[in-house]
Amino acid sequence: MRALRPNPAATRLTQPRQKTARQLCIAACTGLLLAANHAMAARYTSIEDIIGTAESFLEQHVSDYLKHSQLAGRQQIKINRLDARLRLHSCNQPLDASLESSSPPVGRLTVRIRCNGDTPWSIFVPAHVNLYLDVVVAKHPVKRNNLLQDSDLMLAERDISALGQGYYLDLKQVVGAQATRTLNAGQPVLSSQIRTPPMVKRGDQVVISARSGAISVRMPGEALTDGSHGQQIRVRNLRSQRVVRARVVAPGQVEVSM
Repeated sequence: MRALRPNPAATRLTQPRQKTARQLCIAACTGLLLAANHAMAARYTSIEDIIGTAESFLEQHVSDYLKHSQLAGRQQIKINRLDARLRLHSCNQPLDASLESSSPPVGRLTVRIRCNGDTPWSIFVPAHVNLYLDVVVAKHPVKRNNLLQDSDLMLAERDISALGQGYYLDLKQVVGAQATRTLNAGQPVLSSQIRTPPMVKRGDQVVISARSGAISVRMPGEALTDGSHGQQIRVRNLRSQRVVRARVVAPGQVEVSM
């Protein structure tokens, strides 16, 4: 028998048909996959929605805080990454946001995002707020124990989330204070770095006053420790040589209770 030879024309027709069928199959599978992904996405709240809700909430909350506190500042808000595998049901109501702390919205924060819809859920979203305000800083280096003057200070923008508590917003709050450590140029002046200069110093001659109703007694004394206004210090009564504790009430004057 004679072997049948393949028909070149038939081969050329079959190959395009097979290629077309394969392309149609791939397109159909891709369409089904996209449709399935879309259906799945519609069933869950997207991470972008959660982050967007937290960010918008914090922007408004910080703006309200600045307005209420009568402060002029600017903020930068960063929302930490969430797990991409997170699956929270789609919410048929607007997402609700709140803070877990009543402290000023500065530094590390936790925002609670909540769905109050038919399928309720909640999630805690970590965030960080950098808040920039004009604070009191040293204009040039200041030595320890120096009294701070206007010429030593200026206002400069700093991120208060990195300062914690104890910064100052007004030069008048710091002028006249004594530096308890060396301050570098541009360094924020904090309450832990200054003190009110003593009104009475160790070795000062003071007047000790003792009052009880209409009775008032005054006697000479010597301060054994430094003291600012209102502080209790040790004082020696120069008449009796007794050491007592007295409250500083004015320069050179202390008071004891009878």
